Amino acid sequence: MAIAEHPAIALSFPGFPTKVHILMMLNCESQQTLSQAFSWLCPDLTSYWQLAKIKDSQEIVLKSGERQYRFLPAEGYALTHFTGRFTVAQVQQRTAQKFPGIAENFVFELLQKLVNLGILALEGEEWLDILSPPQAAIRLKACVQWIEHPDGYWLLRNPEDITFLQLSDRHHQIIAELTQFPKSIVTQNLNTPPNEINYLMHLLAATAMLEGTQPPKPPKRKFTPLQLLFFKVRLFNPDPWLDRQIHTLRWIWTTPVAAFMLAFFSVSAAVGFSQKATIVHTGQLLWKYQGSSLVLSFGLLVALVVTLHELGHAFTLKHYGGIVPEMGFLFMFLMPAAYTNTTDSYCLSRFKRIQVIAAGILVQIAIAAFAFWLWEFSAEGLWLHTASYLLMVAALFTIALNLNPLAKFDGYYLAVAVTGINNLRSRSFRFYQNLFSLRPITEKKCDRLILATYAPFSFLYIQMVFGFLLYRVTDWTFTTLPTTALILFAIWAIYYLTPAES
Repeated sequence: MAIAEHPAIALSFPGFPTKVHILMMLNCESQQTLSQAFSWLCPDLTSYWQLAKIKDSQEIVLKSGERQYRFLPAEGYALTHFTGRFTVAQVQQRTAQKFPGIAENFVFELLQKLVNLGILALEGEEWLDILSPPQAAIRLKACVQWIEHPDGYWLLRNPEDITFLQLSDRHHQIIAELTQFPKSIVTQNLNTPPNEINYLMHLLAATAMLEGTQPPKPPKRKFTPLQLLFFKVRLFNPDPWLDRQIHTLRWIWTTPVAAFMLAFFSVSAAVGFSQKATIVHTGQLLWKYQGSSLVLSFGLLVALVVTLHELGHAFTLKHYGGIVPEMGFLFMFLMPAAYTNTTDSYCLSRFKRIQVIAAGILVQIAIAAFAFWLWEFSAEGLWLHTASYLLMVAALFTIALNLNPLAKFDGYYLAVAVTGINNLRSRSFRFYQNLFSLRPITEKKCDRLILATYAPFSFLYIQMVFGFLLYRVTDWTFTTLPTTALILFAIWAIYYLTPAES
């Protein structure tokens, strides 16, 4: 049965103690109540969860689908007895024999941890505190940081796993309370429904903010041809190298350099615009006499421009203290491009975040201006004259491609940063969904016009561009290679329809 239908296993113990008995057990330590509690059967986890050892580690992982949580060896050993046949006392005794020195309420604490992680769920929310003495409901990892964003929300940042949560003031207060008091007390103090607290705890676990949690691995899915439309290939983690290099480059982000670059760009643009007819004519001549022989050279220069572009993002984010966890290639219809993970820029102020996004475009403009002057002063007929012209065109071409706000390139993320509307595309579509279904619209009034304008243009762009490309690729494939295409399609259909191994 799918885990989505069973996010947690319900705990229902026979002879469950009343609230009065709970207080006696916690405050008076009634032997009779404790005896009753130790006679509870530990729940059966084997229906939806599996235990596995972690290679080169003593820790144990409990996993179900894409969800997985790490446990210490003693906890993992105890969990092997969660089959619905052993009582709390039996599990406590067996674990104590294998791991001497564990706490007397070790199994109760383990049950509490399972509830906090959302693996188990109590049928009665008011009975949550019976599993262990009063303590903080959650424990955030030591590395987790709270950041009060200038745009009026809170960010919870996990720099180890590179995960983030954007939270309102209310949710920030709830989580802060949960780190100090049990869930039942927070529910009463802040007048918060248990479902809201459960939802927040699920988010914290899914983003690996809690102790003992790891980010869930992407679910394994069968290959479909549509995946060729867009996929990424991670190459390496550049952060250590960026840390070593950034100190020698900080002069770039100074006022004198900014003033010089502004003057340089302005003069280059003015002179280049005055010679636009010559520039266009040169391109026509190159294509007429050299044509396809320049395609490879142009492609390599585009790759160089894009690489420097991505380094512009990475170094700017590193200059402002951010983390750059990965760089690699992305492919759209098998056409390669580089990418840099700059998610950490969401922790910066809006102005700094704009700088991180704009840095790549500024690098491209600098390359285009430099290549223009190199072309201007080099003699015709030399390889340098042709190479500098191609480099200028490559930089200008990638600038035009990148500034499109309807595709998820720099233009889109620049629009997100300037407007302050994170997840602009999905929120604009959701705006219309709520509007047409007569649901309440929670977006700020100042954002509604932007969302209402962006959604239809984005929708048309996706349908026209990707629809056209998909049509052309499909038409070419079945026209040029009809037999091969049908054989490959039949093989894929058999593979896709074959049930996966459980």
